[in-house]
Formats: sequence, structure tokens, C-alpha cells
Amino acid sequence: MLDIKYIRTHREEVEKNNEARKVNIDLNELLVLDEERAKLQQKIDDLRAERNKRSKTKPSEEEISLMKKLGEEITDLEDLAEEKLGEVRELLFTLPNLTHSDVPTGKDESGNKVIRKVGEIPVFNFQPKEHYELGEALGIIDLKTAAEVSGSRFAYLKGKLVLLELALLHYTYSVLTNETLLREIIVKNNLSVSSKPFVPIIPPVLIKPDVMRNMGRLEPREERYHIDSDDLYLVGSAEHTLGPMHMNQTIKEADLPIRYLGFSTAFRREAGSYGKDTKGIFRVHQFDKIEMESFTTPEVSVAEQDFLVAIQEYLMQSLGIPYQVVLKCTGDMGLPDYREFDIESWMPGQGRYRETHTADLMTDYQARRLNIRVKQRNGSVEFAHMNDATTIAMSRTLIAIMENYQTAEGQIMVPEVLKKYTGFEVI
Repeated sequence: MLDIKYIRTHREEVEKNNEARKVNIDLNELLVLDEERAKLQQKIDDLRAERNKRSKTKPSEEEISLMKKLGEEITDLEDLAEEKLGEVRELLFTLPNLTHSDVPTGKDESGNKVIRKVGEIPVFNFQPKEHYELGEALGIIDLKTAAEVSGSRFAYLKGKLVLLELALLHYTYSVLTNETLLREIIVKNNLSVSSKPFVPIIPPVLIKPDVMRNMGRLEPREERYHIDSDDLYLVGSAEHTLGPMHMNQTIKEADLPIRYLGFSTAFRREAGSYGKDTKGIFRVHQFDKIEMESFTTPEVSVAEQDFLVAIQEYLMQSLGIPYQVVLKCTGDMGLPDYREFDIESWMPGQGRYRETHTADLMTDYQARRLNIRVKQRNGSVEFAHMNDATTIAMSRTLIAIMENYQTAEGQIMVPEVLKKYTGFEVI
């Protein structure tokens, strides 16, 4: 959520940003509503001051009656002011975040910019298979039974593929909780951020609608699974319940950065994806995911995002998976995002790069809605800045490993860094 004072003093900038982000909002309506709210609040303050002034002297019966009427008028005005504030917040909730100067302008994903490619695309002396072909032949992915039990876009992972996922989990946590390794990543990428390790978290996978909305992730609502009986949503990513962990709190600057590493199952209805990626486990309704969430001061939030991307790249390089880093354009970012990167991994079976990671910098957009503040060392208080980023999206990373490490015999070699966690070298 943007600061209404900033909107008032930077109206032209906000209007241009809305246009670039494909959001059509009448700022005049918003500002008029806020002026009406401000006038009501001023009147309330004046009446309170008058009532307080009269209460300091010994009041007559006439003055007691007048103060009673003042109290009733104040209550009525407070109700009106609260109603206006609600209308202002409703409009503010529909506005996108501001946009970093690096972000390219574009209408959709065609406007995204590849900023670097890393790793050599493997050359096979045979026709590489897609992951679902390998999975079916090896008996480690069962789509048919899952469709009978749960429906389309579900899967059973079996045998050594499950152990490979657990190896990814253990390996990832071993990296992000190791301050020495994190410091090496910081130095290698010439970053000026703390090397403070991530705190492991297993978060809830159900979330209240108002909290999800404050995270700016409730919409598109048709993408979410909703439990009507309890009015709760299933999360689409661990970040949805990691981000609100400090809502309505004031954090001491000395305690920052706060970094969480959350592992959970994620649920997405994949509305609007009819006919896309119908085979295999690339686009499914249920999948496991490891997510990074961090809270910082405003001064270091951009560098913090660069750090999260550097961690993503370290993991991909150590797994030996070729990838490209993509800077997303204005028309392809989510409303809370100030700057957003994707990492797209090379999938030999498909012969193209596919998105496996995202890194989102929200500045104070979410923190303002969640009321997460930072008390600085000088005593001032401001809203925290928040970042989230995919660490490992399990199913898509498993696909990348399966397709890049396949052999002519239809086997899958295990990446070197995972062998000590799996206990085997080949599937």
C-alpha cells in the first residue's frame, strides 16, 4: 500500500506508474475521499478540544447537557470518518507498488529482459526425453493413479525421486543456515549486506482472508483454494504465512535483518492455464516449495534482493543446471512488487528455459498493510522493507535435474552435491 501523503505530493509519478503497471484507478476520487476524511477528523479534534476545555471547570446542568450533545456528535462523526477511511483504504489496496528505475516497461512477459545466462546447455548424443517420460519409465512419477484419486494436475512421487526431493531439502537448509557459506556468496557478488543466517521455519498452510489480502496476494482469488466452512485459504507459497509473522509489531533495527527459510506444501488452482503443461509435474495443484523471506531497513532492501538472487544462483550453479536470470517488466509484475527477477532453468526435454524461481522486493508495500515497523537506533520509527524469493520449487527443480542429468539408457544421474544426502548416485 502506498502512503497517501506520497500520492498527494507525487500524483503525476503515481499516475504514470499505474499506467505502466496496467492499473486504471481514479486518483482524484481517492484524494477527494481522503480530504473529506481529513476534514471530518479535524472537526472531531476540534469538538474533543472544546469538550475537554469545558470539562476542566465545574459545569452547570446546561453545560453538562451541551457536553453530552458534543459527545454524541463526536461519535457520529467518528463513524463517518471510519467509513471514509475504509473507502480510502479500499482504493489504496488496488494501487500497485512504485517501480524501481531498472525495471523495463512492457505490457506482458514479452517485455521481460534477460540480463545474464549461466552454464553450458548440455549436448546429448540421443534425443533427450521430457521428465514425465523418464518418470513413468522409471516408476517414480505416477500421474494415472493420482488422476483417479485426486483429479488432473496431481501426481504421486515415488521411490528414489522422493529421496532426491528430501536431499534437495537437506542440502538447501545446509547452505542457508551456514554463515560461512553465505559470507562467501556475499564476497563473490560484491554485496554489502549482513551474513546473518536464515532461521528454518515450517509455517501454516492455511491463512485468514484479511491477512492474505494485507500481503497483497489474495488476488487473483480464482487461483486460490478456499475452505468455506472455516473461511481460510490454502497458501500458494510459504511466503504467504512467513510475511505476516511480524504483523502489528515494531522491530528493533539492531535485530535486522530477520531472515526466514520456510518449507511447505503450496496449493494453486492453476485457473486460466487450460491446455498448458498438462503432462507431468511442471504445473500442478499441489507442490512443495522452500521460500526465503526477509525484513530489513529501507536503506538495504535492494541489496538484500540482490543477495537472495545470488543465493538462488549459487544453488543452481552447484546443482549444475544451466539457467538465465530475467528482469520482469512493468506489465508482468505482481501489484506488491517494486522489482522482480525470475530464474529460468534449461529443460532439455522441452528444449527451452522455464521459470523455476522468483525474487520479489516489495519495499514497504506489504509492511504498511501489515503494520510492521522498525525502530531505528536514532529513535525514529518507519515501516520495514520486505523481500521474498523462491529457494527451491521442488517439482520444477526435480524436472530440471531429471532432464539435464538423463542418460541414453533412461537413467538419471544424481548431482554431485546431493549424493551424500541421497545415499545413491543414479536412479
